[in-house]
Amino acid sequence: MDGVSPVVLRVANCSGFYGDRLSAAREMVTGGPIDVLTGDWLAELTMFILAGNRLKGRPGYAPTFLRQLEDVLGPCLDRGIKIVTNAGGLDPAGCAEAVHELGDRLGLSPSIAYVTGDDLTGLPLDLVNADTGERLGATPLTANAYLGGRPIAAALAAGADVVVTGRVTDAALVTGPGIWRYGWEPGDLDALAGSVVAGHVIECGCQATGGNYAFFQDVPDLGHCGFPLAELHADGSSVITKHPGTGGLVSVGTVTAQLVYELGGPRYLGPDVVARFDTITLTDDGPDRVRVSGVRGEPPPDTLKASVNHLGGYRNTMTLVLTGLDLPAKARLAEEALWARIPP
Repeated sequence: MDGVSPVVLRVANCSGFYGDRLSAAREMVTGGPIDVLTGDWLAELTMFILAGNRLKGRPGYAPTFLRQLEDVLGPCLDRGIKIVTNAGGLDPAGCAEAVHELGDRLGLSPSIAYVTGDDLTGLPLDLVNADTGERLGATPLTANAYLGGRPIAAALAAGADVVVTGRVTDAALVTGPGIWRYGWEPGDLDALAGSVVAGHVIECGCQATGGNYAFFQDVPDLGHCGFPLAELHADGSSVITKHPGTGGLVSVGTVTAQLVYELGGPRYLGPDVVARFDTITLTDDGPDRVRVSGVRGEPPPDTLKASVNHLGGYRNTMTLVLTGLDLPAKARLAEEALWARIPP
């Protein structure tokens, strides 16, 4: 593979959400050497949006991925860069077929694999809210388990150039390639945990390069943040960085800000490993480089997290624009008038 380091696996992110910067895939492929191009297209809300699209006869996957892929599929095949995406959403098989059709149109023949098994709809489910104990009586519109990195690793080991998944954990997009490259077994808990931490840092795109940083005044050229990449080592340690010449900042501060994003506690549960976030060591490794090391892992739980959407009523938003004088008083009056019209 062109430019592939024998001692490090460079996993680059090009999407933090469905609708992220379309040019990011091209930027990551052309901006410097990488081994794997990945990204996250699936928030919990995205699954609901895709379900709505499917009900209207539209794809149940994220079509913006295909627009990004059109720019980079050829260069990735030429350079041996693997592509791993969860953009398959509710229809990974359909997304894989769309990738095949794109390849045909471009005169390319990528080997494509897709991962299924996360879709729980149609199964006899006793759905209980883990926080409240409430049982769901409605028929789920979507119900998906969060799978781990091993199916991704198996697809890459079988020779896939492009791996399309449905609902997997965000970190699995890095853990899977790590398992493929380094042959980690289920008992290699510390290495797996390190890859989970690296995946958690880069999965939200530019949040790790200053976009989610309270001290925004310290971030140069915030409007043109480069997307992050993780240089993943065989022991699970990593260096978080970005391509040279791009905006944004990778520092202990920006990486810390992303580490605590969507974090419920020090034990970060996942299908491959429980990563102990209270064991992470961050060190400055040079300009726009932060080393992540020391992560300890524990065996994963016996159960998988699942996300369920159902049609529970109505959702609406409203924006009130207040101008002129006495704005606090106007805001109070508007709020009182709004709630006065809403039944208790």
